Amino acid sequence: MIQSVQTALIDQDFMRQSLQKKSTYTSDDARWAAVLRRDRAADDQFFYSVRTTGVYCRPSCASRTARRENVAFHSTRAAAEKAGFRPCKRCKPDQPSLTAQYADLVARACRSIEISETAPALGALAKAAGLSPYHFHRVFKAVTGVTPKAYATAHRNERTRRQLKRPGTVTQAIYEGGFNSNAPFYAQTASVLGMKPRNFRAGGTNETIRFAVGQCSFGAILVAATEKGVCAILLGDDPANLVRDLQDRFDRAQLIGGDAAFEKLVARVVGFVEAPTLGLDLPLDVRGTAFQQRVWQALRKVPAGNTVSYAVMARRIGSPQAVRAVAQACAANAIAVAIPCHRVVRTDGNLGGYRWGIERKRELLEREKAA
Repeated sequence: MIQSVQTALIDQDFMRQSLQKKSTYTSDDARWAAVLRRDRAADDQFFYSVRTTGVYCRPSCASRTARRENVAFHSTRAAAEKAGFRPCKRCKPDQPSLTAQYADLVARACRSIEISETAPALGALAKAAGLSPYHFHRVFKAVTGVTPKAYATAHRNERTRRQLKRPGTVTQAIYEGGFNSNAPFYAQTASVLGMKPRNFRAGGTNETIRFAVGQCSFGAILVAATEKGVCAILLGDDPANLVRDLQDRFDRAQLIGGDAAFEKLVARVVGFVEAPTLGLDLPLDVRGTAFQQRVWQALRKVPAGNTVSYAVMARRIGSPQAVRAVAQACAANAIAVAIPCHRVVRTDGNLGGYRWGIERKRELLEREKAA
C-alpha cells in the first residue's frame, strides 16, 4: 500500500489502515445488510454466493438482489470456489476490487508528485491515471483524505524544511524545496515552518512557550501558550508527566514558567475545562497535519452536550473512508476540551478511546449533557 512520504500531511499508516480496515461484518445479518445496500466498503472482506445461479459476488455487485434463502457467505474467494461457485461476470470478484485499483493509481500519483520538481497539474495526474480530472480528484481525496493540491503542497513544505536543515542559504533551500520564488514561501511561513526561517534553522530555539501546571477536578492540568495562542491543554494524574509531554512535543522551543499574568490565563482555561458550555474565547495555536487540522476544525463545530461518531466525522470532512484516520487525529489532539475530541464516540454509542483516560471522557460528556 501507499507509504507515508514523511510529510506533515498524512499519518504514516493512514491509507493502509483506511483501505484494510478490520472487518466489521462478523455476522450473517451484518453481511446481508451490506449486500442489500451494495456496500463497497465491504468488498474483499467477504463474498456471497447464490445457489440458484451458481456464482459468487462482491457485496457491492450491481446484479439483481437474490432471495435471502439462496445466499451463503464466504470469507475468501477460495472458499467460495471450493464450495463449487464460479466468479460473477459482472462484479468480477476474482480480480482486484475497484477500491484496490483506486489505491494503486493513487499510490502512483503520490509517487509522481513526490519525484517532481514542481507539482504536476491535475490534468496530467488524471491522464496518467486514465480518469477524468473531476473523477481523479474525487478518487484521490476519497483515498487520502486530502486533495492532490494539498498533498503536493505538504510534500513541498516538508522538502523545504529538510533543505533548511542543510548547509546553504535560505534562498537556496526555498528553491530546492520547490518554491518558484521567495514571495510565496514567505507568505506561507507560518504554515510551512511555524516560525521564521532563521529560527527554524536554529532548531526552533528562539520560539518561546509559556506554561503552568495547576489542578482541576480532572486531576493535574497543564496549559501552554505561544504568542499566537494556547498550544496545549494537557490532563493527567502526574504533573511531571505532563511537563515531559510538553517537552517532547516542543523539544526545541524555550519553555518558560508562567508569570502572574499567565496564571490568569490558566485560571480561565481551568474554568472552561470545568464548564465547557461557557466557551473559551482565547486564540489557539493549533499545529498538526493538513488532515488533522480538518478534523480538529470540524470538531470545534460539535456543540457541547452532543456527540458524533467517528464515521459521521469522516463524512463531515468529506472523507467517508477515513474513519481510522479521524480516530488517529482525535488521539493526536493536544488541546483538551477546547478541541473537543471527547465528543466523538463509536457508531454503537460506546465511548471509544480518549488520550487523557476514558473516565475523564465520560465525566466531560456527563457534565455537558447535564448543563
